[in-house]
Amino acid sequence: MNPRNTITIAALLLTLGVALGAMGAHALAPKITEAQLATFHTAVLYHFFHALGMLILGVLGIHRSTRSLRIAIWLMLAGILCFSGSLYLLSCRELLGLTSWRWLGPITPIGGVCFMAAWVLVAFDARKMPFV
Repeated sequence: MNPRNTITIAALLLTLGVALGAMGAHALAPKITEAQLATFHTAVLYHFFHALGMLILGVLGIHRSTRSLRIAIWLMLAGILCFSGSLYLLSCRELLGLTSWRWLGPITPIGGVCFMAAWVLVAFDARKMPFV
């Protein structure tokens, strides 16, 4: 993904993270349990941190675009979709009528692995950066 697209997508994901956080705090709080609200909050937190990570990698990509950083960006996006997305749905599945969607639980750790792999690639790439 090129830096312009990465920065654009990251900014939109950050906007979505703010909106979902507000929705969780105000609209969902009276309708779901405390445990479900905590799960939703975890989804927002990881969503936001990794969208910020994408933003940083997009800015870095203006000056240094490597294969490992491009893959890390895609992994962060996949992590947001799988990890945070599944937690959003799990925390609201009774409200949405998705109680039969048992496959949502196993998706969450796949997203977590995507996040970890992305950060390992960033670390790997940093070791190859020419610092002055």
